[in-house]
Amino acid sequence: MPYRRCSRASRRSHPRQGAVSVKHRTPLRKRLTVGLAAAALLGAGLSVPALTAGADEPRAAASCGATDAQIYTPPGSAPASPGTVIACRETKLPEVPGNIPMKAWKVQYSSSDNQGKPVAVSGTVAVPEKTWTGGGPRPVIAFNPGTLGLGPQCAFSKQLAGAYQDMYEGDNIAAALKAGYAVAATDGAGYLNGQTHPYVSGLDAGHALLDIARAAPGVPGSGLGKDAQVGLWGYSEGGQASLWAAQLAGKYAPELKVAGVASGGVPGDLKVVAKGLNGGPFAGFAADAVIGLAASHPAMPFDELMNDQGKEAIKKAKSLCLAGTIAQFAFNKIDNFTKDKLTLDQLYALKGTDGKTWGQVVDEQKLGVGIGPAGSGATHRIAFPTFQYRGLLEEVIPIETEDATRQAYCKAGIPVKWKTYAGEHLTTDNMASGDAVAFFGSRFQGKQPENNC
Repeated sequence: MPYRRCSRASRRSHPRQGAVSVKHRTPLRKRLTVGLAAAALLGAGLSVPALTAGADEPRAAASCGATDAQIYTPPGSAPASPGTVIACRETKLPEVPGNIPMKAWKVQYSSSDNQGKPVAVSGTVAVPEKTWTGGGPRPVIAFNPGTLGLGPQCAFSKQLAGAYQDMYEGDNIAAALKAGYAVAATDGAGYLNGQTHPYVSGLDAGHALLDIARAAPGVPGSGLGKDAQVGLWGYSEGGQASLWAAQLAGKYAPELKVAGVASGGVPGDLKVVAKGLNGGPFAGFAADAVIGLAASHPAMPFDELMNDQGKEAIKKAKSLCLAGTIAQFAFNKIDNFTKDKLTLDQLYALKGTDGKTWGQVVDEQKLGVGIGPAGSGATHRIAFPTFQYRGLLEEVIPIETEDATRQAYCKAGIPVKWKTYAGEHLTTDNMASGDAVAFFGSRFQGKQPENNC
């Protein structure tokens, strides 16, 4: 859900209008520290046609001739078949370190929202130029970034391509590419013009991640096969998204050959997370969560509950990326933004026009509910092992919810490789990167999964 580290690539600038020079760019870690301290002191072109291929066989677009603007402009209507390539354009990824020879594309593809309605989503597909020498077609890592902020400029695909804000996961993308795997990295829904990212909405996130794996073979020139093995990977917000994708894969995308999922820093129970964030240094992520769930669940009361400060806060949050979100909302409580000073428990009791309460909506995002192995008859049948991890010095996501998610998977009989690292939330993602890539390697080779439940 919240922040993490800055990759090596993200600590350098790239020439563009308005960019600061390399020697003057302040690293993300330092800017987050400065922002938190300040908050504490203050106390507050060519048209690419939509395709209609089936979800189990996304058809390649004729060419990747879309303009950059077209990638981020929503189509009049999204194709009904999830995983359809709507538009694509070749790009460079200067924020991926290591000078890895690759081909890369920005893509717009079709997915489904939490109600099953077609939506368009943006993302990145990257394929190493080095010939794949492993067995079968080149595997694909479907990657979901951690929290970047709600502003449209924060989209992962924009930042990877050089429009740097405060992106921090170039190292993870590089690690997967160096291993020879293709990467299909979703921005997540809601980063197209005029939209709001449905932050921490499980179905929206899981669908978007699975659908970019479906879409990747449809990118002209990718050379990827629709029968490639797929790994799902993410940390923090991305950890929640990747586990939701794992839970949904069997029913939503049964044709994908998902071999395993690596998920770290997982905010498994949003009520536990919200209680820990509200009024604390990372309260901005709670603000983003409320905005994201309101955007993805329009039947719920939201705008009418806000006072003037709340309305301004919503506007501000929708314009900010990671560091700005932390600094802007540190130590604020949700009740400061509502007309009636509503507490979290009071908000949870409110009903929407569909009869659901806010509490029910939040509970629906909880991971590890209704899960079981293949053939179990569970609502969410997971036919592959998981790698779950967290930091021993975790200070953002309450460790009880991370541990509870792992325990729920173990109790359900799903293989779990569990590992903790001697880091806090900021550094653990980087510490686990090598182990995550190694986990996928063993999975793609069909080795016996490690299970230390």
